[in-house]
Amino acid sequence: MNGYNGKILRVNLREKTVKVEDINTHDAERFIGGRGLGSKILLDEIDPKVDALSPDNKLIVITGPLTGAPVPTGGRYMVVTKSPLSGTVASSNSGGYWGAEFKATGYDAIIIEDKSEKPVYINIEDDKVEIRDGEHLWGKLVSETTKALKTAHGEKAKVLTIGPAGEKLSNIAAIINDEDRAAGRSGVGAVMGSKNLKAIVVKGSKKTNVYDEEKLKEVVSKLNKQIKEDGVTGTGLPAYGTAILVNIINENGVFPTHNFQTSQFDKAEEISGETLANDHLIKRTACYRCPIGCGRYVRIHDSEGGGPEYETIWAFGSNCGISDIKAIIDANFWCNEYGLDTISTGATLAAAMELREKGYIKEEDLAGPDLKFGNTEAIIYWTQKMGSREGFGHKLGMGSYRLCESYGAPELSMSVKKLEIPAYDPRAIQGQGVQYATSNRGGCHVRGYLISPEILGSPVKLDRFALEGKAQWAKTFQDLTAAIDSLGLCLFSSFAFSADDYAELYNAVTGSQHTGESLIGAGERIYNLERVFNLKAGIDGSYDTLPKRLLEEEIAEGPSKGNVTKLSVLLPEYYELRGWVDGAPTEEKLESLGL
Repeated sequence: MNGYNGKILRVNLREKTVKVEDINTHDAERFIGGRGLGSKILLDEIDPKVDALSPDNKLIVITGPLTGAPVPTGGRYMVVTKSPLSGTVASSNSGGYWGAEFKATGYDAIIIEDKSEKPVYINIEDDKVEIRDGEHLWGKLVSETTKALKTAHGEKAKVLTIGPAGEKLSNIAAIINDEDRAAGRSGVGAVMGSKNLKAIVVKGSKKTNVYDEEKLKEVVSKLNKQIKEDGVTGTGLPAYGTAILVNIINENGVFPTHNFQTSQFDKAEEISGETLANDHLIKRTACYRCPIGCGRYVRIHDSEGGGPEYETIWAFGSNCGISDIKAIIDANFWCNEYGLDTISTGATLAAAMELREKGYIKEEDLAGPDLKFGNTEAIIYWTQKMGSREGFGHKLGMGSYRLCESYGAPELSMSVKKLEIPAYDPRAIQGQGVQYATSNRGGCHVRGYLISPEILGSPVKLDRFALEGKAQWAKTFQDLTAAIDSLGLCLFSSFAFSADDYAELYNAVTGSQHTGESLIGAGERIYNLERVFNLKAGIDGSYDTLPKRLLEEEIAEGPSKGNVTKLSVLLPEYYELRGWVDGAPTEEKLESLGL
């Protein structure tokens, strides 16, 4: 097969068995790979009602047909499982170099089943696949684990691992590869930890087969030019990384502050991408075959490492009332070391700060720095305690919804389907609001990045306060994003690429005959498949909503003053466009999609 290796690894950790299976080509054609094919395998093989942390859940690490291919941003892979945080399907995306290296071992995916009695790790070197003792790694930080495994298997080996947060089953634990790239959201690290699986090491020598090399060179040349000429991918992201958004979002009055109590931060400049670049940047970094290079490698004090993304700066910054960029960088470092989702970690701390502010959390509950907005010591200390799950950190490690619910105030969790909402206040970005509410994995900006047209003007500038057409924009972005995630490409490429561009790339690599329209159609099939999983898991249309604050409390001041999310208007229109009734696809819709 071109683009695909055609092989899937199935590893049963209890039985210590490894099997190699052929990929289902019919499913690969319909669901592409990555997020789509992984979700299809998960739905076929587990009961969606299963306890996410039980041995019956499966962990699927899967690439797309363009992962590892000689194409721009072709380094992505997905982790697909049932989420312990939300109870929904989880498909967490990561970049770096691990995904391309795994593809080079000759496999498209690894399906991990059951649970090992003792800690283990998996080593894959082309055709050699081993389940090895991992007890000496258990309890180690991510950098310590990575170093130990590179010493054992060579510097060229790429390491994917969990930290102590995953081992201790935090609902917001991430899976980290290449030390600072994260399959971050939905608690996938806890699923890996529940299986007593510490790491997966890969080292491969195979190349991805390409259907038409000359055509691919032509398409890649054109698309690299588009990336260079686009203002976001060619200028903004290379210069300042994703943190370029701090000032832009704040100036529009949609930069959530103090747990979404306000929407503008008066000290945003102090935590901006410009400040990060001027005061702490050592160098830009890029993932596999990425011409954008949005990664930041930074230094504070005597520490160096991957720098914070925009969402991380927001989560630990304005959302917690923090204007100390050094403290935010430090908290980000600790999230990487313990294996924590930075968005959920910072958002949970912000929720805890509001609980403390309102008197729900008492000082005597903490036995540590006071959880008050603006306390820089608190974000570092409690991030570490969340990672180690010690003291009050154990409770914080449940995530914001369960934390707030335990105090009888679930409305203070700024989450959808228990997944914390990222760094854009949807009260003044109406399309993003309906996208958050209907996202299949919960509060997520990268299931349909409506910030692109509503704030950044790409591909066109939309009135962010208007309602007309926003449901259609949300659906289209969700479907296209599902296809991009399934191809194995970075979502940032969509600033410069059209749906037709993605089809051209896919066709040149695989020999398929897709158009941009048919690729979006495949994305729609994937989106509906995910919705079917959720419905079978008991997550119905009643979960397609937003926190009460965002629906009822108007933004009090700033450029977005007076706005709330008008979900009651947009949601029925969205359902109608989807062919859903009360959040569920009709039989006719499923049949039309071949589901």
